[in-house]
Amino acid sequence: MHEHDDGGLAQDLKLLRANLERRTLLRFALGASLLPLVGCGGDDSPGTEDPGDGSCTRIPTETAGPYPGDGSNGPNVLTQTGIVRSDIRTSVGTGTATAGGIPLTVTLTLVNASGTCEPLQGYAIYLWHCDREGRYSLYSSGVTGENYLRGVQQTDANGQLTFTTIFPACYSGRWPHIHFEVYPSLASATASGNKVAVSQLALPKAPCDEVYATTGYSASVSNLRQVSLSSDNVFSDGSDSQLAAVTGNTTDGYVATLTVAIAV
Repeated sequence: MHEHDDGGLAQDLKLLRANLERRTLLRFALGASLLPLVGCGGDDSPGTEDPGDGSCTRIPTETAGPYPGDGSNGPNVLTQTGIVRSDIRTSVGTGTATAGGIPLTVTLTLVNASGTCEPLQGYAIYLWHCDREGRYSLYSSGVTGENYLRGVQQTDANGQLTFTTIFPACYSGRWPHIHFEVYPSLASATASGNKVAVSQLALPKAPCDEVYATTGYSASVSNLRQVSLSSDNVFSDGSDSQLAAVTGNTTDGYVATLTVAIAV
C-alpha cells in the first residue's frame, strides 16, 4: 500500500523521529528569530521605554510656557545660588516659602534617541511646575518673591536624576504637567540659550483624581473636568512619550518616572 515500505516498521520509526527533530529545530529557530522583535518595544507602561534597546521615541519639543524662569521671559533662576538641588519644595536665596502639597518624586532617565538609546551622563535638566494653588513662583501674584518648585540636577552614569517636589495643580485650560529643559552640561545650565531640548511631562488621570480630592487642591477638581489629554493644547497631538508612569498614594506620596529621549 505504501510506495516506500521496504524498511518496515523500524525504517518508519526512524523517518518519523527525523521529521520530529527537524520540526523541533525549525520551531526553535523561528522562536529565536522573533525574540529581538518582542523585546525591542520595551515595557508597555507609559513613559518607561527601556534605555539601550534602540527603540526609544524622541520626546517632542514643547513650549516652555510664559513662566520659565530661565531668563527668556523675565527672571533667571538658573544663576541663583542653590538652584542645583534635588529637593525643590523650598525657595532658595531670599525666598523663604515652602510649597505645600502631596509629595511627588520625579525620576527622569535621559537617553540618546539618535543612537541606541544609551543613557546620557553628565547632562543637566532644569525642571519647574506650578504649586498646589496653580501659581508659578517668580511670576504669579503672591509668590513673585519665591523660587520654589524650580531646580537643576545632573544625570548620573545611568542617565538618571531625581527631584523631590509636590504634586502640581490642574489650572484652567491645561492638563496637569511639569516643564523641563535639557542642557548639555551643568556648567551650561545658566541661560535658556544653551538648552538642547525643552518639553513637558504629563501626569495620568487616576493619581490626579486621588490627589485633587485632598485638602488644598479643590480648584483642580473642576479644572480637570474641563480638559483632557486630547483637548490640551500641548498634548493633543500625542502624549505617549510624555505620559509618566505614576505609583503611590496620598498618604505616602507618589513617584513619577519618565524616559526622556533626545537627539544628540
